Amino acid sequence: MTRTQGARRVPLRILLSALASLGVTAGLLAGATPVPAATGSDLCAEVGYQAGFRGDALVTAIAVGLAESSCDPHASNVQNNTPPSTDRGLWEINDYWHPEVSDACAYDAQCNADAAFRISNGGTDWQPWSTYNQGAHLRWMGEARDAVDRLGHHDPGPAPLVYPAQSGRVVSARSADGRLEVFAAGANGISHAWQTTASGAWSDWETLGGPGGAELAIAPNADGRLEVFALNGTTLQHRYQLQPSGGWSNWETFGGGGHDLAVGSNQDGRIEVFASGPVGVFHKYQAAPNGGWSDWESTGGGPADSEIALGKAPDGRLEVFALNGSTFQHIWQTGVNGGWSAWETFGGGGRDLTVDHNQDGRLEVFASGPVGVFHKYQTSPTGWSDWEPTGGPADSRLTSERAPDGRVEVFAINGSTAQHIWQTGLNAPYGQWETFGSGGTEVVAAANADGRIEVFGTSNAGVFHKWQTGFSTWSDWAWLNTTAGPAVG
Repeated sequence: MTRTQGARRVPLRILLSALASLGVTAGLLAGATPVPAATGSDLCAEVGYQAGFRGDALVTAIAVGLAESSCDPHASNVQNNTPPSTDRGLWEINDYWHPEVSDACAYDAQCNADAAFRISNGGTDWQPWSTYNQGAHLRWMGEARDAVDRLGHHDPGPAPLVYPAQSGRVVSARSADGRLEVFAAGANGISHAWQTTASGAWSDWETLGGPGGAELAIAPNADGRLEVFALNGTTLQHRYQLQPSGGWSNWETFGGGGHDLAVGSNQDGRIEVFASGPVGVFHKYQAAPNGGWSDWESTGGGPADSEIALGKAPDGRLEVFALNGSTFQHIWQTGVNGGWSAWETFGGGGRDLTVDHNQDGRLEVFASGPVGVFHKYQTSPTGWSDWEPTGGPADSRLTSERAPDGRVEVFAINGSTAQHIWQTGLNAPYGQWETFGSGGTEVVAAANADGRIEVFGTSNAGVFHKWQTGFSTWSDWAWLNTTAGPAVG
């Protein structure tokens, strides 16, 4: 990607600490409700349960509330919030990202809990809370469990979902402490850079070796350690953090060569890897969380030499989408952490694809081809819309991420242009494509610990990035630090 004229590196990145609620639906309670007599974790437990949190989701909700506000319904924070804004109440709902949540609601314990329930999609998606993204809630999990014990409710409920990260020639994911890490594959191997603080500045690039010209994928282990996979036509290798947010192993052999790969986490934390080649799609999975691996197994077909992307259903089942020049197919788990369906037709062929989820959990799939970008979305847990045109760059590389308020945003790049499109509201249709930069070779988006989207674009000149500074405002394109990083042709 050509560097934007005048692009500059900001020494201290814009920090939006505790953008505590970034995606609630309309229709919150209009009037305040009496605050229960309980205080602290017991208050979060009572109002959280009444809001609908159950099981693991209730425990996590209490822990996040403790990390955000010490479960004080009158808590507020204005420090380090850019744009200037106020985090309010038990779950610190931010008035900039959620003006539809009134102060009267935000400082009312039950109304705040109801908002948190909607924002987190029933306790399955805690990405909007920076304390969760940085692991700050973990120290409070014991107290949260004690509060649930005192409440006396141990009803079954969902655990938080871990959504698959986009795969490609450049990938990014957050370490357990909330810092983004990025890997980029050049002709001579793979380079790595990382944020020095959560949502903050970046390190210099370091060279790691590994397969040249590789396709990459990244996922967290159940204990929070990231694991990276690199595939080219002859080699598949992986490396992994030795401890959460810590140093890395050396490259280790993981299989033979192939065309593309994608990685996701089962609901029980086991990583599952999918790779395409000339005879279809194969997979390999951890036998236990953080544990050893199965042998490679056929998935029963799939498009040859296909581009692969993964999504996750609201109940935690993984779904695989595979596209080549003539065929688009998908398979899905028939049960949580379980086996797989047969491959089914999902559309015609194309260039690239990306998968994301609406605020209500429904999957959304975008695919590019010679006349632009099309999308298809779930209308129910088992039903899909028809393909709909969106416009956009022809034969582009695609990525997507959810904006801080929960809307899906899609980025597309080809040799001459970069563009983006976003939902006009939660679970809503999309607006028009807008220019996002000049052309390049690859694009990937990831969410900072504070919820803001960060986009990485590549070209023969190196790797650049661009990040959100508000609802619809962005930084210029810039290097991560002092150098452009590897050329990605």
